[in-house]
Amino acid sequence: MKNRKTLLVFTLLFSLFLFGYAAYFIGNGHHIQYQKRKAAWPVLKKMLIREIKEFKGDAGIVVKDLNMNLEFSFNKDRLFPSASLAKVPIMAACFDAAREGRLKLDDTVKLKISDKMSGSGDLKDMHPGVEFTIEELIGRMIYDSDNTATNILTNTVGIDYLNDKFKEFGLKNTSLSRKIADYKSRKTGIENYTTTEDMALILENIYRGTLVNKNISDDCLRLLKLQKISDRIPKYLPVEVIVAHKTGLEKGVCHDIGIVFSKKGNFLICVLTKHSNSNSAPSKEFIAKIALKVYSYFE
Repeated sequence: MKNRKTLLVFTLLFSLFLFGYAAYFIGNGHHIQYQKRKAAWPVLKKMLIREIKEFKGDAGIVVKDLNMNLEFSFNKDRLFPSASLAKVPIMAACFDAAREGRLKLDDTVKLKISDKMSGSGDLKDMHPGVEFTIEELIGRMIYDSDNTATNILTNTVGIDYLNDKFKEFGLKNTSLSRKIADYKSRKTGIENYTTTEDMALILENIYRGTLVNKNISDDCLRLLKLQKISDRIPKYLPVEVIVAHKTGLEKGVCHDIGIVFSKKGNFLICVLTKHSNSNSAPSKEFIAKIALKVYSYFE
């Protein structure tokens, strides 16, 4: 009996020793990794600043190491026309409206001629009377950036409701003054605005599961991972790298905001640009090069 007790105590002490030993090396390994990342961070910042200086246009940037909490920002509080980036908080607001009982995700809506908006998406080319669920419309708004789907959802919950939700989400400088693809109003100077800081905040909250709640955050992240446009953040990254992102494009503005999931760590990258070029190709290339440099820092 005494030997059994001695053996039990020895086993317990040995287990505690192994646990402490492992915890030390895991913690020490994390500390070493953090120190390496921290030491390399100024080099990355210099490379990003060099790209910003060479870019012919205005840019707002936030890059954040989501594991080590290191951040680089440039003009993060400058206002930019939001273009389709506004669809990210609209998505979250629609999911929250469903949580509140304001709408149901499986409710069906018939497409009307008055719903159709020009620009991106396939719904504008479909016959009136085609039915979609609210959830399908949210998906099309994100991964197809469908303006007609966005218009239907905006009409369903209302612009005032959306702006109130944006404030609840903690977005300080993001608002809707008009519908997303209302280009007539845009020509008169009525514009929707956001900042890189706001977009980085909503993405990080989605990533950490704290945008309203984990279920809504997970739903948002799932749709962002389905994004079909790959000519900006994902352009130079390996095809196997998962990027949850949303693009924005209008005359004179070109954006992409996203979360990149790499094997050696996850990072957030938000790049908003305003330019006077004849097309958006230089801005798209600028965003792609920024993303590549950040990815290279991780790898």
